[in-house]
Amino acid sequence: MTFIADFADDALRLVEDTTRRAGSLFEPSLRIGVTGLNRAGKTVFITSLVANLLERERMTRLSAQREGRIEAAMLRPQPSADVPRFDYEAHLAAMTGPNPVWPSSTRRTSELRLSIRFRRTGLLSSLSSDGVLHLDIVDYPGEWLLDLPLLNTKWEDWARRSIEAARRPERAAHSAAFLAWAKRVDGTAPVDEATAREGAALFAEYLKAARGAGLSAVSPGRFLMPGDLAGTPALTFAPLPDPDGPRGSLARLMRDRYEAYRRVVVRPFFQNHFAKVDRQIVLIDALSAIDAGPRAVADLRAAMSDILECFRHGEKSWLGSLMGRRVDRLLFAATKADHVHHTQHDALQAITAALVRESIDRAAYKGARVEALAMASLRATVEQEVREGGEVLHCVRGRGIGTGEEVVVYPGQLPDDPSVIVEAARRGVGEEGWLSDDYGFMRFAPPLRPGKPGYGPPHLRLDMAAEFLFGDRLA
Repeated sequence: MTFIADFADDALRLVEDTTRRAGSLFEPSLRIGVTGLNRAGKTVFITSLVANLLERERMTRLSAQREGRIEAAMLRPQPSADVPRFDYEAHLAAMTGPNPVWPSSTRRTSELRLSIRFRRTGLLSSLSSDGVLHLDIVDYPGEWLLDLPLLNTKWEDWARRSIEAARRPERAAHSAAFLAWAKRVDGTAPVDEATAREGAALFAEYLKAARGAGLSAVSPGRFLMPGDLAGTPALTFAPLPDPDGPRGSLARLMRDRYEAYRRVVVRPFFQNHFAKVDRQIVLIDALSAIDAGPRAVADLRAAMSDILECFRHGEKSWLGSLMGRRVDRLLFAATKADHVHHTQHDALQAITAALVRESIDRAAYKGARVEALAMASLRATVEQEVREGGEVLHCVRGRGIGTGEEVVVYPGQLPDDPSVIVEAARRGVGEEGWLSDDYGFMRFAPPLRPGKPGYGPPHLRLDMAAEFLFGDRLA
C-alpha cells in the first residue's frame, strides 16, 4: 500500500509539473531553493536578494543589470494560495532600520514571488518583446531541513543511529537524562503513554541542548521547532536501544509514531517544496562551525551530506522534465564572509567546498553545474589594517552584537590548505591545536548606514550568486 501511495503522489506531482511548464512557455518561472541549516542566513539572503533586485545599483556582476537590460522588477502575489507570504517588508525594516537587528528565526514556511522584466539578447531580441521571469523563493525553518534524510530511513535504522549518536563524547553532557530513560525502559512491555511522553520530552531536551552547543546533525527537526504539532502523537516518540517489539508494545507504538511523522510531516514538506526546485543555493555557516571546533565541523559535514542526498541534481532536458524536476545548478555559499578579511575569502571558499566535496562530485557527475562561493548577503563590517609590533593585521570593524558599539577584530588566520580542517574533523580530534591561538569568530550586528536611492543593502558577492542562479534566464 505504501508503494501505491508513493506512486500516486509522484504521478500527481508529475501532472502538476507538466501543467506548470505548459504555462511557463508564456511567462517563465524559476523556483529557487534556498537551503541551509538553522542560522545559516536564509531569511537574510532572501531579503537582501529581493531588495537588491528592486534597487539594483549594487548588482554590477549580474550581467543583465550591468548591460542595462533589466527594465523593472516588482513583487507579485505568489502562486501558492495555501502558503503565507514571506514578510519581506518587516525583515528589511529590521535589517536596515534606525536600530538594525537581524531578522528573527523563521518559524513557518513562507513564499515570495519577484518578477523581472528584461530586454532579450541574440535572435530572440528581434523576434519577441521584453521577457519576464518570475522568481519564486521559499523560506522555511532550518530545523525542518534535518528531517529530509528520514525519507529513506527505516525506524530500526533511525533508532539505532540515534542512540549511537547520543552516546558520542561530544553529546554525552546533553544526552545523559535521555540515555538513562532509554536504558531503563522495556520496549517489549505493553504500551504506556506516560512513558512515551517522558521519553519524547527528554529526547527533545537533548536535541535542543546539542544544537545549542553548535552541533548540526540533530533530528527530527520538529522536535526543535514543533509549531502546531506540539503535543501531538506524531511528536511523541523517541528511539530505543532495542527498537523491535510485538504488537501492543512500547516499541511498536514508537515505530508507528515515527512512521506517522515521516508520512504526515516529512514527505509533504519534501513534495511541496524540495521536489519542485529548479535551482538551488546551499548556505553554509562554516565559520561558526570552525569556531565551535572539529567535532562541530564533523557534525555539520555529516548533516549536509545526508540532507543533500535527498535532492535530485542533474542536467535538465525536455525528456528529463517528463521524469520529474531536477536541479541543474547548485551553488554552495559560505555565509558571513564579511566576518573575516577579504584575504581569507579564498580559504573560506575552499574549506566550504572541501566540507561538501562528496555532494559536489555527486551533483557534477549527474550533470548539474556546481560552484562554491564565499559571500555575505548583508555586509556588516568594513576592513581595516592595524599595525601591531611591526606586523600588519588584516582586521574587520563592525557593531558588536548586544552593545551596538563599533569594535575592531582580528579574527586570526584560516589555513590555506582546507585539508587541515577536514582531516581534523574526520579524526574527531579535540580542541587543542585546532587553529592558531589568536583565531576567534565574532558575530556582528547589521550596519548603521543611511539608505541611498537605487542602492539595496550592502553585500559581498550577492550579485555573483544571482548571476549563477538565474543570470542565464535573463538573456
